[in-house]
Amino acid sequence: MPRVVITGVGVVSPVGIGTQDFWKALKNGENGVVRVTKFDPSPFKSQIAGEVKGFEPSKRLDIKEIRRNDLFTLYALYTTDEAIEASALDLESLDMDRVGVIYASGIGGENTWEDEHTKLLEKGPGRVSPFFIPALIINMAAGMIAMKFGFRGVNYGVVSACSSSGHAIGEAFRKVRSGEMDIVIAGGSEAPIGPLALAGFCAARSLSTRNDEPEKASRPFDKNRDGFVMSEGSGTLILENLEHATKRGAPIFGEIVGYGASVDAFHITAPNETGEPQAMAMKRAMEDGNIKEEEVDYINAHGTSTILNDKVETLVIKKVFGDRAYEINISSSKSMTGHLLGATSAVEAIACILSLQEGIITPTTNYETPDEECDLNYTPNKAVKKNINVALSNSFGFGGHNVTLAFKKYEDSK
Repeated sequence: MPRVVITGVGVVSPVGIGTQDFWKALKNGENGVVRVTKFDPSPFKSQIAGEVKGFEPSKRLDIKEIRRNDLFTLYALYTTDEAIEASALDLESLDMDRVGVIYASGIGGENTWEDEHTKLLEKGPGRVSPFFIPALIINMAAGMIAMKFGFRGVNYGVVSACSSSGHAIGEAFRKVRSGEMDIVIAGGSEAPIGPLALAGFCAARSLSTRNDEPEKASRPFDKNRDGFVMSEGSGTLILENLEHATKRGAPIFGEIVGYGASVDAFHITAPNETGEPQAMAMKRAMEDGNIKEEEVDYINAHGTSTILNDKVETLVIKKVFGDRAYEINISSSKSMTGHLLGATSAVEAIACILSLQEGIITPTTNYETPDEECDLNYTPNKAVKKNINVALSNSFGFGGHNVTLAFKKYEDSK
């Protein structure tokens, strides 16, 4: 089967806008969680979030795009433009019928929904924007990317909560590997930071309430963790047939070799505590990529900083690797970025790829007190230099959706 490589990436995140700033922040253990500034958070139990700072969409987008689209779509367009630039794609020479877009979001146009609902209540139905529905729906990110750049291949949106962009990348991988597409733009975007979403997650008792120390609130695998931190941002990857990429002299960031998925069929929010379904996703990704247990050097964990997830994910890794689980470097990017919901898989996939490329494992920050139920090597607090050839990235979403992606350091087989 054709090999599939990543030839471009783009990031907007709470720790940096643009891949270079994002990667520098992760390596340095910088934190992007702050007290909410988009509205007054004082009535809420959780008053913190991973906000994107200093986003200026006009640097890459035109005024019509900015005016008509929800922020989640603007993030998607912005990171796709960066990824295309990084990939050195010549849009004039591509067969656009063989370039697809599979793009994800867990929530979609949350801010548009809140704004237009307020208009409806205060000013009546005649004041609701004609762009309300297009700005709201999750598939619009994929549609707008296609319209902006002219891609006419397969195109759809993906929704599976916190695993959404993992599924998008996995399905894009399959489209390219099967030969159906030469290139697929894949990723996810989320812009949920508004009163309604914050209230909903607070009501579900999912969020950290460490309001006096926002930068220390997201603390995966630490004994004193008390919930995740809601965040926003976007990650875009360009997946390309290796032969196609080589012919055009494309830069190659890394190779995707495996995709595994499963579902818990257990509970709307809590993970299956046996760890069996999640382990199945990891094993399927490794089987798909013909990866042996002893070859895995690094796991970018889902690592949400919730009591149940971190305990269960630790168990899952032990189920898959046995005693070797203690030898593998594990880390959670969410300790620095917070949880980007539907975009988190894409952003963490990019972190994996850059780790492989540079031989650096980014840390799990805020790891202060070990938990006897979380006893693996989480790469605490400082990045580690290490030759990495194979990395896995886990994502587990509300509804029991599980995804694991497998990446390898790119090596020319010639």
